[in-house]
Amino acid sequence: MSEAELRELAIQAGVAPEWKDLTGVTHAVAPRTLRALLTMLGFPCGNAGELHDSLRRIESSTGDAATPSLVTTRARESLVLPAFATKARRARLTFEDGARQDLELEEGPGRGGRILPGVERPGYHRLEIGGAEVTLAVAPPRCFTIEDVAPRERIFGLAAQVYGLRRSGDGGTGDMGGVRALAMAAAQHGADALALSPLHALFSADPKRFGPYSPSSRLFLNPLHADPSMVFGPERVRAAAQDTQLKNEMAELEKLELVDWPRAAHAKMALYRALFESFERLELASRPPARLAADFLDFVKEGGELLAGHAHFETLHSARLAADRKAWNWRDWESSWRDPESAEVAHFAKLHSREVEFHFFLQWLADRSLAVTQAACKDAGMRIGLISDLAIGMDAAGSHAWSRQRDILVGASVGAPPDYYNANGQNWGLTAFSPHALVAEGFAPFLATLRAVLRHAGGVRIDHAMGLMRLWLIPEGAAPTQGAYVSYPVEDLFTLAALESWRHRAIVIGEDLGTLPHGFRERLGGQGIAGMQVLRFERDEHGYFRPPESWRSSAIAMTVTHDLAPTAGWWCGHDIDMRASLAASSPAFADAEALEAERRARDTDRRFLWGALCHAGTGTGEQPAPEEPQGVVDAAVRFTASTPCGLALLPLEDALGMIEQPNLPGTIDEHPNWRRRLPGDAAALLDIPAAASRLEMMRDRCTKKPAEGQ
Repeated sequence: MSEAELRELAIQAGVAPEWKDLTGVTHAVAPRTLRALLTMLGFPCGNAGELHDSLRRIESSTGDAATPSLVTTRARESLVLPAFATKARRARLTFEDGARQDLELEEGPGRGGRILPGVERPGYHRLEIGGAEVTLAVAPPRCFTIEDVAPRERIFGLAAQVYGLRRSGDGGTGDMGGVRALAMAAAQHGADALALSPLHALFSADPKRFGPYSPSSRLFLNPLHADPSMVFGPERVRAAAQDTQLKNEMAELEKLELVDWPRAAHAKMALYRALFESFERLELASRPPARLAADFLDFVKEGGELLAGHAHFETLHSARLAADRKAWNWRDWESSWRDPESAEVAHFAKLHSREVEFHFFLQWLADRSLAVTQAACKDAGMRIGLISDLAIGMDAAGSHAWSRQRDILVGASVGAPPDYYNANGQNWGLTAFSPHALVAEGFAPFLATLRAVLRHAGGVRIDHAMGLMRLWLIPEGAAPTQGAYVSYPVEDLFTLAALESWRHRAIVIGEDLGTLPHGFRERLGGQGIAGMQVLRFERDEHGYFRPPESWRSSAIAMTVTHDLAPTAGWWCGHDIDMRASLAASSPAFADAEALEAERRARDTDRRFLWGALCHAGTGTGEQPAPEEPQGVVDAAVRFTASTPCGLALLPLEDALGMIEQPNLPGTIDEHPNWRRRLPGDAAALLDIPAAASRLEMMRDRCTKKPAEGQ
């Protein structure tokens, strides 16, 4: 088989046969990597015959002869139709509301297809051409933006880790009750948004898997964050806790400084089961169904096959683990259980229909809790309300990967090639959508995911937004260095994101930190997707911090992120001390010489930061000592609030002047990632004088209209 033909197939399939590192050196992708990724994409090339067959198929498909199920365009822009419409002269457009319009098609350029004149109305319309029928997705020119929310204003909000929020009755891990309490307090201070850590569904049968960025499914929610009192009322929930003798256990869990995920999950699931039993007895059994029962049945019907697939997985996963604790990954199950459409799975679901319904119930509780919380945010005057967080991928052993296998690249992991920070590259242990499956399925998997995270939110943050354009994918068993970039249909994804953003009246934030393809940030801005600017990263090639006026008005301003030490912890060097203490248990931090060099560099960085804060007028006087970080936190908050960014988000850790960070990259069990609870009840956190003062700083700076020209 010819290596040149393999490269040609890779290029046509969207797999880059080479990549360029940060120094500009070009690296060739190994043939075995190309073959593995191409096979996953549906183009086997293990021998010359397979390679030639795949080349013929992809050349045929890229010729646009096949009729796509969905075509994207922008409002009022003419569209060159794919080749299937070459001979058509006229088309009929049926709008979402049932109205119809007959259209004359124009001649396309060269031997291309016909040109469809621009369509005024955004939406998902039906286009009929020469006997073929496709969905025409017409989007506005750009996403719904912060400027649309608050014209000519700079607004602000908070960012919080949901699990860390406390309230009486939460059972040891934060829930929507804590979110609502914090949101109400933030709204009193003038905040317009509350950005949350991911709420995606994890693994109910294995609560030790609690990393929010490694979800089982992004289509559904983590029921441990539900507040059942929002559905059933506090008295009924208290009665259920009393009946199940959980009251003391939950009270003990609520006192802990770190979330005990297994204990909290066990207690909460027992409470949910008690509520489910009473729900069956009191609401579902009534005829006609009671109001809550009718709402539940409507929810299940609306959830359809996707919800059923998730519930089947949860039920089956629990049963398989009960039989064999090593049967964690569905790919290790017997073939009949690996197929979600097998007769055995259908029979299992029928035998365990009550358990399946329990998982419907859990999702209903979580969904309705989130809906109540967002409604409370808007009622309190927040113009955005909740901002959800969309993880870059999903666990290949989880619900989505099992129930929707044709959507994803089974056997590939998302990561990053080597860079200045990770010489060996990164493997994040997540799988991703197949770009070819997205196109073949009319982008249904992408749309379902977007709609899930925007269902009860005023915005979404897309983790690793570069994934809309390309992902570094690593074949199973390969090192992170042995991956390749796989392209995604970025223009279609941008168009659909804009359409869904407008339909939900929700802003879109793209996490664009780190090294990106040239011009990618500008492309995001042109789409109305707000980038992120984080004070710690805003430095020039000499290490100096960029002044606030140089920040982008289209971006979101933040002091830190969940993967960084809070400002106080960074200033006092707590993050370095912490990594030094982990040297014995984690080889990644064992280099004492590197840690000492970092301490010396931190002294320089402190001088640079304090100089930038003083130059911007947000800090004054002598540089504070490392053990006196709170004045630096104040100055950093003023700094981000004074940028031209349309929205500034203040992480709670900086609002409270904390030193511990939510997540320490490079660790699993060595550091309490995704476990730290906040010091005080969510409803009263912002009454702490330092927090109240910092919110006042945000309010004073952010509500001022930008100067002319900004």
